[in-house]
Amino acid sequence: MSEAADPGLFGPESVTWQMHADPMMWVAGVRALYLQALHPRAVRGVMENSDFRKDAWGRLLRTANFVGTISYGTTDAAEKAGARVRRIHTRLKATDPDTGERYGVDEPDLLLWVHCAEIDSYLHVARRSGLLTGDALADAYVDEQRVSARLVGLDPEAVPANTAQLAAYFDRVRPQLAAGADARDVDDFLQRPPINALLVPARELLWRRVARLAYNALPPYAHELYGRPAPAPERVTRHLVATGKLLRCIPSRLRWQLPPGHILKAMARLGPGSRPAPYKLRRQEAILDGPGRVQRSDGGDSTRWRNPG
Repeated sequence: MSEAADPGLFGPESVTWQMHADPMMWVAGVRALYLQALHPRAVRGVMENSDFRKDAWGRLLRTANFVGTISYGTTDAAEKAGARVRRIHTRLKATDPDTGERYGVDEPDLLLWVHCAEIDSYLHVARRSGLLTGDALADAYVDEQRVSARLVGLDPEAVPANTAQLAAYFDRVRPQLAAGADARDVDDFLQRPPINALLVPARELLWRRVARLAYNALPPYAHELYGRPAPAPERVTRHLVATGKLLRCIPSRLRWQLPPGHILKAMARLGPGSRPAPYKLRRQEAILDGPGRVQRSDGGDSTRWRNPG
């Protein structure tokens, strides 16, 4: 297949292709950071190996670039991005905050937590803000994301393949979670990230609202661990729906101009028919032949995994 015609690892017929183009994914990404910080060993790995306090926006853009590359880039670009992440992770170590044990940040349990917290956040915000409807689409998305799990070094067969398995995973891992000193640092940082003094008003007006909404969308146990009362679920849902409607009023061509621009590059590569759009999610639901299974035009299914080459 030529690069010009390469749909990448997911392709325009996937749930991932439509969902990751939605502006509410930025809110979901912040929710994922709040949730990921509740795993003491995972967040310790970030604290010891990241300069996120000094380069917060750079880190966010690098994460967005990785997600954009594996979602909309060519197969080769996605595989190379995954290989780069795996290579970096193999060199990084951290110290357990309770036992003093040195461990690698690429331990499967830690990679699985980061993956599940991210996918749960994307899915939760998409569904609650009105973008994604129906259990079949949600199951298809979780199943598709086992591809991204493989890219960071996980065995896809050991990763939740549907929403029921994802919920069961969180039930199992819940006793390991805590809001220790590292989680408190992340919480403080997300509420008031360092920024140029001239931009402080914008931070208070825009970022604080995004961070607050992302935090409010956390599950009840996360609010309990962070030690703040959980807001009324109905109010949070109303805010998510209203924010989604507002952000989706911004022309997509304008939104997609923001770096790193992967969606526009994918449309240029594959043609105008590849344009992500919410109505395609409804159409996609019609071709699902059962929860967690999706018939894709590239012949993909939930039991075969693409490997490099």
